[in-house]
Amino acid sequence: MAEEARLIISDHLDLLANHDFRTLMRVTRLKEDVLKEAVNLIQSLDPRPGQSIQTGEPEYVIPDVLVRKHNGHWTVELNSDSIPRLQINQHYASMCNNARNDDDSQFIRSNLQDAKWLIKSLESRNDTLLRVSRCIVEQQQAFFEQGEEYMKPMVLADIAQAVEMHESTISRVTTQKYLHSPRGIFELKYFFSSHVNTEGGGEASSTAIRALVKKLIAAENPAKPLSDSKLTSLLSEQGIMVARRTVAKYRESLSIPPSNQRKQLV
Repeated sequence: MAEEARLIISDHLDLLANHDFRTLMRVTRLKEDVLKEAVNLIQSLDPRPGQSIQTGEPEYVIPDVLVRKHNGHWTVELNSDSIPRLQINQHYASMCNNARNDDDSQFIRSNLQDAKWLIKSLESRNDTLLRVSRCIVEQQQAFFEQGEEYMKPMVLADIAQAVEMHESTISRVTTQKYLHSPRGIFELKYFFSSHVNTEGGGEASSTAIRALVKKLIAAENPAKPLSDSKLTSLLSEQGIMVARRTVAKYRESLSIPPSNQRKQLV
């Protein structure tokens, strides 16, 4: 079988890449079952063997917010391990009253004021993060209960209005801030997505539509994979009206190749 696989790779890699199995069988004169075994062997190979010996250190994410379900309700709290614990050193604070001269006293008071301002700013930031996170979880409870297909459309303005803050504040507080939930760890910005109108007058989020596209492709017949046009038609049957180019964009964002490249021998 290795010989057949080597022949395909060396002479007919373009046909394999395009999943043109009919032409591949004709030019190699291989029977379908033999070709299938050779293709399976090729697909089992690692195209980037050097990655297994890379020395880069893995990057870890420490969530800023913890989401749990307790007694039937979703609770949101800050992760105490990610919050810096700062307090004023009273020994240095007391030096204000024992300074040798006015310049020293003014210097200490100025730095003491800066330290108090920093602590107050951090407390304010944490309070804002908690309020925004609670609002996001409240809006997206269906996602936490049932998954991506139930993600609601939501934009920064929705949360800004709910917590009575400016959109720029919401954008800043949700950037590179992470939430840990039973469904995994997500950046807070993940929960914001555009909307598509549905046939019944409702709205579906782009995240939910991507999840549906992924689900439909996962259930397709590998010998007859679904084209973007067919996916568009299937979504339409569920009341979701999107253009074929939009479906193609969602599919590409999921790193899923087009139908002609997904075709398999069965």
